[in-house]
Amino acid sequence: MKSVGAIKEKRQISKMKEYLEKHSARDYSLFLLGINTGIKLQELLHLRVHEIRSSNGDITEILPLPQYNSPPVYLNLTIRNILKKYVIENALIDADYLFRSRKTGEPITRQQAYRIINTAAKEAGIEEAVGMTTLRKTFGYHAYIQGIAISLIQKRLHHASPSETLHFIGIDSHSEKIKLNVDL
Repeated sequence: MKSVGAIKEKRQISKMKEYLEKHSARDYSLFLLGINTGIKLQELLHLRVHEIRSSNGDITEILPLPQYNSPPVYLNLTIRNILKKYVIENALIDADYLFRSRKTGEPITRQQAYRIINTAAKEAGIEEAVGMTTLRKTFGYHAYIQGIAISLIQKRLHHASPSETLHFIGIDSHSEKIKLNVDL
């Protein structure tokens, strides 16, 4: 099994987003949720609509996932709008899997998710190995570069130590410059 890394170039992420948005709302939503939350693939694939939607039909700001309560999984406005549009356009009901197979109604498989992300990466010109762990690594890497405390990223990724998290997201002590941008 090949080792995969984070997608560090925002330009490549943008190209993947463009490809996926044109290709499939489901696949686009899966990619965005993965790179913006750091949730494990198996948990992403088994999300049901009722877990992301409140009783009034809006997408929740905080995902009610007990394994991700410290820190909680925040869905920014962009993600909420994309998910809402996807749920409405596909007439998904609360009991549906969010990322369901068109054929079976069950969640898409790990293999299908891999094919989706790998194809998008190739279309974006990414030559490095890409897999489903790439989504979590990309989340962690960009959170760290934006100045999020490694301890919070460590908790989100369920790692035992900060050094494990730094290694996982591809950071060595001298490789990246962090920008603590407080723009008041």
